[in-house]
This record gives sequence, C-alpha cells and structure tokens, in this order.
Amino acid sequence: MLDVKQIAEAIIAREGGYVNDPDDPGGATNHGVTLHTLRRLGLDLDHDGDIDAGDVHRLSRAKAQDIFLTNYFKRPKIDHLPELLQASVFDMYVNAGANAVKILQRLLRQMGHEVTVDGMIGPQTAGAARMAAQAAPAFLADAYGVARRNYYFRLADGRPASRKYARTRSGGKGGWIKRAEDFISPRYHLSASEFRERVEKWD
Repeated sequence: MLDVKQIAEAIIAREGGYVNDPDDPGGATNHGVTLHTLRRLGLDLDHDGDIDAGDVHRLSRAKAQDIFLTNYFKRPKIDHLPELLQASVFDMYVNAGANAVKILQRLLRQMGHEVTVDGMIGPQTAGAARMAAQAAPAFLADAYGVARRNYYFRLADGRPASRKYARTRSGGKGGWIKRAEDFISPRYHLSASEFRERVEKWD
C-alpha cells in the first residue's frame, strides 16, 4: 500500500534545506517549497505583513509536508493515477509543477492514447494511465522516469545556467538526473560514458 506521507518525507529529504540560488528560477527555497509557492498560498509565516525569503527560512518540515500533500498531490489529483506512477509524478510535480503531468500526457499519446496535453489530471488522463498500467506496468513506470530525465536534459540544453543541476563540477550526474533515475529500473540508468556523451555538447 502506497504511503504518501513517506513519499512526501522522501521528497523533502531529496530537496534539502534552505537555499537561495540566483540561478534557480524558483528563488529562495526551503524543503523544496519556493517563495513563489508561499506567496501563491498567502503564507506569511513570520506575520510581518509581507511574504519574503524570511518566511521561506522559517518554513518547517511538517508545514512543507502539509503543503506538498495538499497542493502537489491531492489538489492536482495525482491520487487518481495508477499507484505505480504516483510517487514519481508526485516527486516531479514538486520539482516542475504541471509539467510533471504534461510529461505523462505526452507519453500516453506516444503510446496511442488520446489525451489532451494540458497539465491537468482529469478522467481522460487518469483513464488512459490506468489502461497503460494494465497493459505494461513495468514499462510505463520506467518510460515515465526516462521521460523525466529527458525533460531535465532539454532544460539544461536550452539554459546553460541550469546545467549545474544536471551535471556536477566533476562531470558526473547532477541532482536532476539522479532524481529522475531514482524512479527508473537500474537497467535503464545511463552509464558514466553514456552520460558524458549526452552532455559533451555543453562544453
């Protein structure tokens, strides 16, 4: 049985603590929750009349978990997807918002299902995902993970400032790629040489 709270805890651990990286479009972030998210939710945690980096810094792990479960799992209806997809889509939704669902919808279209790529999980997307899961459960989970990895590579291809999230200073796999591969069977992980070949054009 899927334990969503444990998945949320794993996401928080993966995201880490407070950072304010100027190269990160999300801005100040704590436990994976961005300043933009706090402003969107109207969470003035220090009660000083505005929502800024200080509020992000005050965010507790427990509050972050609550935000994720409410706004990144239940509200986008990830619980309507087959269980084998929920952890990966949830993790990706925290990291990339509605793009997590669009990646799935594009994958389902490639598999022959008629779904609209709108970033929202409705009966059409949930139904297609269930059909795909019944037909090829192991394939679907791995294919979504690989699609996530490709999404990160494309981001880094187009935005040099983001490449540090996909490749370490020493040339190995960065956090984005490791994050995607956490949800992919080991046989589909890129080898060190395959990874170097994929990113060599960044040099």
